[in-house]
Amino acid sequence: MIATDGRTAYDAELDSFRDQVRKVFDKILHPHLDRWEEEGIVDREFWRAYGEAGLLCPQVPAEYGGLGLDYRYNAIIGEELAYAGCSAGVTLQSDITVDYLINYGSEEQKARWLPGMVSGEVITAIAMTEPGTGSDLQGVKTTAKRDGNHYIVNGSKTYITNGQNADLVIVVAKTDPNLGSKGISLVLVEREREGFARGRNLDKIGQSSADTSELFFNDVRVPITNCLGEEGRGFAYLMGQLSQERLQIAVAGQAGAQRAFDEAVKFTKDRKAFGQAIFDFQNTRFTLAALKTKLQVGWAHLDWAIKRHVAGELTAAEASAAKLFHTELQWEACDIALQLHGGAGYMNEYPIARLWRDARVQRIYGGTSEIMKEVVARTI
Repeated sequence: MIATDGRTAYDAELDSFRDQVRKVFDKILHPHLDRWEEEGIVDREFWRAYGEAGLLCPQVPAEYGGLGLDYRYNAIIGEELAYAGCSAGVTLQSDITVDYLINYGSEEQKARWLPGMVSGEVITAIAMTEPGTGSDLQGVKTTAKRDGNHYIVNGSKTYITNGQNADLVIVVAKTDPNLGSKGISLVLVEREREGFARGRNLDKIGQSSADTSELFFNDVRVPITNCLGEEGRGFAYLMGQLSQERLQIAVAGQAGAQRAFDEAVKFTKDRKAFGQAIFDFQNTRFTLAALKTKLQVGWAHLDWAIKRHVAGELTAAEASAAKLFHTELQWEACDIALQLHGGAGYMNEYPIARLWRDARVQRIYGGTSEIMKEVVARTI
């Protein structure tokens, strides 16, 4: 369990909210984790139950069916979800895609999509990555060409979270290939559009319950009104939202690191070798002591970053540094915890195996650790 004593980002009201989140997870999440891992997807019933509990997109204004809460509520949900070891794409919707609609959507787009995103009736994805384009978003090849009062969308995307379930996809496309980053726009594509197809649910190393897909757009015709925000401003919008996306990944990283540590402590205290608990060996205790120290620093830093973000002060470099630090710490904690499990750590019946597998991608998506270093280095 994530300890809340001494946390500076939260107060008594938020602690009470966390208790409610845990109770909801006991009912609708924990009993289904293994099944979702086996099936490779989270069922839509969970999305609706999650929304009914008020855990989807809590920042959406009340006029669109939301609670109008600040990011701290998102962070609590994200911490508890990561600590539970669940990779469902609900945080993608709550912490990433919904803010594109809130910040850049037209009144018509908000009224149409936000209530369903809050209730869980509408599942969303954002399609950035392409087979030949990863972190370099300026290099996307997908196009959205004007044809009267419509766009014709052509291209393909890959590694798209919620790709199988998505009812609405925010597609990063070139509306003017000759303008570089100023020719990139965000175009909304609904699931029923002719020419829009999903590929296979990709077979990943970890995060098996998160449906991750290829998406194909073959002469998909959508109205010009499906442009999200201004045409040609897509790249600027993407850059503007990256700080929260990277902070969300940092939140998950810190919580995942804590869960790995807790699993290691539990296992080493229970398991015996050479007549004593594994925990009683000096190497085990010193290894865990060093890791606990880093976790203490990590929680303090995370609270600092959350408060700065809520105040509108977190910079892009600070968010990148947070993602770098907390995801690297998560990987270190998971690897150490698995090692302390010995051979048991390599068995899928132990939670640490899933935590270890799921942690690996954290240092890749949302910007690799190497890209995070480059962003931070630019400020030196």
